[in-house]
Amino acid sequence: MTVISKTEFAARRGWAKSYVSKLANQDRLVLTEDGKKIELEATEALLAKTADPSKAGVAERHERIRLEREAQIAAEEPAVPQIAEVADFQKSRALREHYLALQERDNFHKQQGTLVERIAVETGAYNAGRLLRDQLLGMPPQLAPELAVMTDPWQIEKHLTAAIRRSLEDAERLSSADLEHALTTS
Repeated sequence: MTVISKTEFAARRGWAKSYVSKLANQDRLVLTEDGKKIELEATEALLAKTADPSKAGVAERHERIRLEREAQIAAEEPAVPQIAEVADFQKSRALREHYLALQERDNFHKQQGTLVERIAVETGAYNAGRLLRDQLLGMPPQLAPELAVMTDPWQIEKHLTAAIRRSLEDAERLSSADLEHALTTS
């Protein structure tokens, strides 16, 4: 039989001390004769027996949130212990395994083609935008002499539409090739 304090029990379960007091008021804790300590095994059995089955989803959600919060805290902790700190082997190993798992997940997504290097995408987008800008700004000097001799508004509109369409198709073809090249070389 293990006997622990209410504070230790709260810390062990990840609960607030006030919640443990609430359980004590509801007679859901097995206390020692003096009423100050908790008999651990008997209390856990009693809690399991008296748990409300309709609250199982809530309990699971709270457990998941608690685990996510602990993982986030562990991820924010420095991997290398500071001076005068003792390295906890289990925490260090868990943190290492966590980062290795993240790296493997990223490698998998890269192999599947669902994840690419950010710099390659940024470079491809920049080059595509620059190419489109150059294509469109190059149109007026090319089209001005042709449009100057036209008098029919319908012909001018048709000519402009065809020139814009050609420019956009050229830009699309070239930028697609540039993006494909950038993604395969990175």
